[in-house]
Amino acid sequence: MLEELLTAAAATGSAGLLYVASAARVVKQYERGVVFRLGRLAGQVREPGFTMVVPFVDRLHKVNMQIVTLPVPAQEGITRDNVTVRVDAVVYFKVVDAANALVRVEDYRFAVSQMAQTSLRSIIGKSDLDDLLSDREKLNQGLELMIDSPAVGWGVQIDRVEIKDVSLPDTMKRSMARQAEADRERRARVINADAELQASKVLAEAAREMSETPAALQLRLLQTVVAVAAEKNSTLVLPFPVELLRFLEKAQERPVGQ
Repeated sequence: MLEELLTAAAATGSAGLLYVASAARVVKQYERGVVFRLGRLAGQVREPGFTMVVPFVDRLHKVNMQIVTLPVPAQEGITRDNVTVRVDAVVYFKVVDAANALVRVEDYRFAVSQMAQTSLRSIIGKSDLDDLLSDREKLNQGLELMIDSPAVGWGVQIDRVEIKDVSLPDTMKRSMARQAEADRERRARVINADAELQASKVLAEAAREMSETPAALQLRLLQTVVAVAAEKNSTLVLPFPVELLRFLEKAQERPVGQ
């Protein structure tokens, strides 16, 4: 009798251990568990930690709640100003409702990827080339809004969308390079002309000052001679003062008048 009781207890314990082993589940910290009982959603979403399900009746699906980095393949399109470009992007999203992510959409990753590609092509067609190259932050916000609107019903939240690269045809690159070079040359000419204008005003003011004091002109002449001599030239050209010529002319005219 005792042996039969021990055998029954051992069988019951083994069955209990087998049941616990088949029913025990562990949900990680970054996951949530969704239980389907005979094909129907059962109860609340299971939180991280140890949990139990009914063997052969319940099916536990684990959903990753981490932020997912999804690269968007390069999409080719024509901008609003008729330029052919290829644009690729990256989408950062996460699941906020594990039950809806499994029930509302067949594959939420694939759905987000397709929506991102469609939205990216739409953004290309609505934007100018200058906006794609210089105003990406505004385009990123518009792209995020276009993807996030349908994704809310899927239990998915779009965290951020970034346009990675804009590829242009080689002919367009050469045209933009010529345009940039011409613009830089125009600015250089304007700056040079402005410098000449300022220099002419300063020289005119200096000439007026020197006309009032002829000695200043002589000092300036001597400074010029010193600057030329400092170059160690073999030939030194010494300008002849005009005032000295006028003095000689006056000296020659006096005897004739007398």
